[in-house]
Amino acid sequence: MKEKTILITGCSSGIGRATAEGLKADGWRVFASARKSDDVQSLAEAGFEAVRLDVDDSASIAEALDTVLKATGGTLTALFNNAGYGQPGAAEDLPRAALRAQFETNLFGAWELTQRVLPVMRAQGHGRILFNSSVLGFAAMKWRGAYNASKYAMEGLCDTLRLELSGSGIHVSLIEPGPIESRFRTNALAKFLAHVDIDASVHRDSYQKQLARLKKEGHAAPFTLPASAVCDAARLALKARRPAARYRVTVPTKVFWHLKRLLPTRWLDGVLGRAA
Repeated sequence: MKEKTILITGCSSGIGRATAEGLKADGWRVFASARKSDDVQSLAEAGFEAVRLDVDDSASIAEALDTVLKATGGTLTALFNNAGYGQPGAAEDLPRAALRAQFETNLFGAWELTQRVLPVMRAQGHGRILFNSSVLGFAAMKWRGAYNASKYAMEGLCDTLRLELSGSGIHVSLIEPGPIESRFRTNALAKFLAHVDIDASVHRDSYQKQLARLKKEGHAAPFTLPASAVCDAARLALKARRPAARYRVTVPTKVFWHLKRLLPTRWLDGVLGRAA
């Protein structure tokens, strides 16, 4: 049986770490990557083939993939583009730099890595490429405009890529989680404070609720699942003979998917407005 190899980005914690652990237990050869050297060291100590990969840095992307391909003899079964973060803030309060940074990490880096992986998969005649999207990739909510936009864009590009790869043996799937246990809120809080002038905003009163949500210990939303739930979806996408275009994870994602298809936009806006 041929060795199954996968490169996963953003493995310092949360979804990336849980997926790396789960697939390694399943017998995959996992190349677990992270941006910070300390996290790479932690992954190596945990028994992973750890790689430093900063998706904001083209040189880092190229170097990391070269390292992986040298280790595998030039092949790669799968790629999971997981690295990302959320930039909170009302759309009118987001500076251009914050929007640019959100897209660099959540979309542009993943796309550059994918472009570099595709010739490898074309040469071997098969491959699986997974993208970690979100319920916010199809159902926008307030105070999350930058993140909404990056995931909507990801979904559009992935749908296009899936069509363009038809017949190549390479399959593209989106994973769409809702609330998942991770350091997502901690990281989002840091970005919120760094890029949004809360006191000067017309939304400053509403922001207090968002700050409380981001600072809250434990689950901040109903139906939160452990990060291993995303690993379960990744398993399905990697094992299926004909993988689905989308794998929806958590109750909120599944509910909003159906509501978006059934409700008039005005009604859906009311539901999403309350959910935020």
